[in-house]
Formats: sequence, structure tokens, C-alpha cells
Amino acid sequence: MTFEASLAESVRTLQALGTIRPAIDEAGRMIIETLKHDKKLLICGNGGSAAEAAHFSTELVGRYQKNRASLPAIALSSDGSLITCLGNDYGYEQVFARQITGLAHPGDLVVVLTSSGNSANIVAALHEAKNLGLNSLAFLGRGGGKARGLATCELIMPGHSGAAAQEAHLFLIHHFCELVDEAFA
Repeated sequence: MTFEASLAESVRTLQALGTIRPAIDEAGRMIIETLKHDKKLLICGNGGSAAEAAHFSTELVGRYQKNRASLPAIALSSDGSLITCLGNDYGYEQVFARQITGLAHPGDLVVVLTSSGNSANIVAALHEAKNLGLNSLAFLGRGGGKARGLATCELIMPGHSGAAAQEAHLFLIHHFCELVDEAFA
């Protein structure tokens, strides 16, 4: 793909986010309400989406643009020892679900990021959230895949490019961080 074609795909995806604005607004409300009730975000993803999960939790525990109190968020993919333990003992499909079981409390929000929607461990995480009665937020791409329909709130990125979906996920993470800054500064 040429630079121009790649740029055009990313721009199309970002410009089309307006088509999912009601879901974006609902996701922002869920995040703010969770944090205002002193509950935490449990955030997970694989590969590049794991990096985005860590980025999101870092902005919440640290800060985004404004000085404010540290907020509770955990990137479930950040502890290599725990991931390999759970993968070895329970299978890679359970690396996030098992953490949700052990770390979640009523009122917490499970946040998943996946550009394909087909990762077995993401699907299992959403099922575990539901089993525990937790709300969940899914950042999805490419039509949502197998994760579609499993989360309380879904942000399905327009288009068919996994890369553009990840770029849109990061844009939305920053949008939500701006909302958090306004609510907690």
C-alpha cells in the first residue's frame, strides 16, 4: 500500500467516527461514572492493542494533560510473569479472564481493545465480565469479529483496516482522557 493510500484509509476511518458518536458518548459516560464511584478500569489487548491498553492505563494512573488525582486503571497485559504463569497453567485464552476473576470488584469496568475482534482471550474476558455482572467496553475493528455483541458498549471502528482501527482506538483513548481531565481536574 502506498503512503497516500494508507493515509487516506486512516483519515476515512477517523472521519467516520461520527457515525458511532452515540456509542462514543456512552463509553465516555461509562468511564467517568466508573472512576467517579472509585472503581477501576481493567484494560486488556494483545500485541499493539496491549500497548494501547498500557497507554490508556498510564494516562489514567499518571496524568494526561492536566494535573489531577491518580485514577485506578490496570493494563492486564503488562505483567509478563503473570501472563506466562496463566498461559502455562490455564491456557493463553484465559490470561485476561483469570485476572478479571481475581482483580475485579462490583462496579469495575472491563475494557478490551482488539483490531480483529477474534482473539479468544478477549472473547473470554468479555464472557467473564458478564459472568461477574461487570460492565464492559469493547474497542473493536473490522466489523467486531467474534467479540461483537458481547460487551455492554461497543465501539466498532468504521472500515476494514486493522491499522486504521488501532489508530482510531488511540484517538478515542485520548478523547476519553480529555473527558477524564475535565471531570477530575
